[in-house]
Amino acid sequence: MNLVHRHRLQLVGFLLSLLGWVLTGTCNYLPDWKNLNLDLNVLELWTMGLWQTCIVQDVGGTQCKDFDSFLDLPLEFRISRILVSTSNGLGLLSLVISSLGLDCLKVEEPEQKLKKQLLLLGVILLWMSAVLALVPVSWVAHTIIQEFWDEDIPEIVPRWEIGDALFSGWFGGFFIILGGSLLLSTICSSSDHQLPEQYAMADVQDTHQQLETGSRR
Repeated sequence: MNLVHRHRLQLVGFLLSLLGWVLTGTCNYLPDWKNLNLDLNVLELWTMGLWQTCIVQDVGGTQCKDFDSFLDLPLEFRISRILVSTSNGLGLLSLVISSLGLDCLKVEEPEQKLKKQLLLLGVILLWMSAVLALVPVSWVAHTIIQEFWDEDIPEIVPRWEIGDALFSGWFGGFFIILGGSLLLSTICSSSDHQLPEQYAMADVQDTHQQLETGSRR
């Protein structure tokens, strides 16, 4: 893989990871992890997120209320709040570390190995942040589906459904994994003896000079 191609691949991988981090952060704060439709006198949509619940009415607008206590949340939502918040913080840290290992950051030859190590560390942290986001999102979705098809619950009782926030979490985790994989591919495609173009040209010139000196002798 040539240097220009590697630069572009790193840029695409970093931007995908950044997009994934934004989506998982959005997932954390969106109030519609699950939705409940109530057809009463007016159409009401109840939504529940990690931080607040909302009621959306056709005539009354939207009213949201924060949870009074962390213990008010169901178990899966309590664990999800911790995991997704950790994912957001870890994702930001991994993006900073990964940016320090990109080829577009010009450094001297002895520091090339350090850049590669930083990029590898950033990729590992990116994947960890993706897992920390995908696990709670999938867990909550699994719980909603189980309760929706639970035959022990009377049919007259309204059922919660999957909200848009979960899709934001799924797409965010996928983009982070894809972006991290692209960054990793640029590490694997470059060997330790590969140098930037300017250093390679200087090495060729030194070799020619040595050959000329040897032929004169």
